[in-house]
Order: sequence, then structure tokens, then C-alpha cells
Amino acid sequence: MAIRTAKLSDCRGLAEVHDAAWRFAYRGVLPGNELERMISRRGPDWWKKAVNRRVPIVVLESDTTVRGYITYGASRVRTLPYRAEIYELYIQPEYAGLGFGTRLFRTVQQRLARRGHDSLVVWCLAENIPACAFYERLGGRIVSTAEETFGQKPVAKVAFGFEPIESDGSEP
Repeated sequence: MAIRTAKLSDCRGLAEVHDAAWRFAYRGVLPGNELERMISRRGPDWWKKAVNRRVPIVVLESDTTVRGYITYGASRVRTLPYRAEIYELYIQPEYAGLGFGTRLFRTVQQRLARRGHDSLVVWCLAENIPACAFYERLGGRIVSTAEETFGQKPVAKVAFGFEPIESDGSEP
């Protein structure tokens, strides 16, 4: 398994991981038609635009196939004391629970630390129990809650705050 910055040739793989991971994580949590709408808009063309705009995307690759990804950047919630945010972390369902999500998370956490971001936040749907447990195991603590509406359904979400880490100086 390799972890690296996304490139244009990854766009189809990114779309496939997004599709599979979202169906796995959110079926039964989000309304079905809303879930399908959200998945369908994230095809290869969407990812191509993201890569071309230099959205920070790091991929997990095995045998030239994207198996997971993470996106990150500036925190979108200015009222929280976190300057950086991990927006998404998704792994193909068959690779979940094997430590690859932790490797992706720590890679980005170290990249952010080297750029002077002393802490970060991750938002997660509260009903996504495996994801919430994952962020807690990584040392996140709940620092905020909110609600987002998907279709007509209000869904609770939680923010996990992560305190500063020490960068080891290497580029993971």
C-alpha cells in the first residue's frame, strides 16, 4: 500500500471509492434518494475538477488502484479554535478496519503540522458509529455538535477536535 498525493489518473478510482464507501457508511442513515443524488454528483469529472483545482487529496493505493482517500484544508467553522479540517476520509469497505484509515489520517495530520496547523477538526455523522469510534480511537474528542438536513431528514453530526502533534520531519 502506498500513500501519495492524488493525480488526474486517480479520478475514476476516487469516484469508485466514494461510491462504495458512501453506500456502506450511509445506507439507512441518509434518505435513499438523497444518498443516490449525492453519490451521483461525485463522478470522475467532479474529481478531475478537484484535482485540477489542487484540492488537497491524498490517496491510498494498492497495485495502481485507489483504495481510499482523504481530503483536507482550512477549517470551515470559524467559531471553533481549529485552523485545519479533514473533510473526508473514506476507504473501500473491504479495506476498512485494517489500519489504512489510520495511516491516511496520520499522514495528513503530519502534513498539516509541518505547515503550521497546530490542531484540526473532523465532522462526522453521529449515526455513523464506526467512524465516530475510529476518530475517538485516534484521540479525537467531541468539541461541537450540529444538525444538517438531508432531503427532509435532520441528521445529527459531531465535531472531533485533535490537539497538536509533533511532526517527525519526514514526508509520509
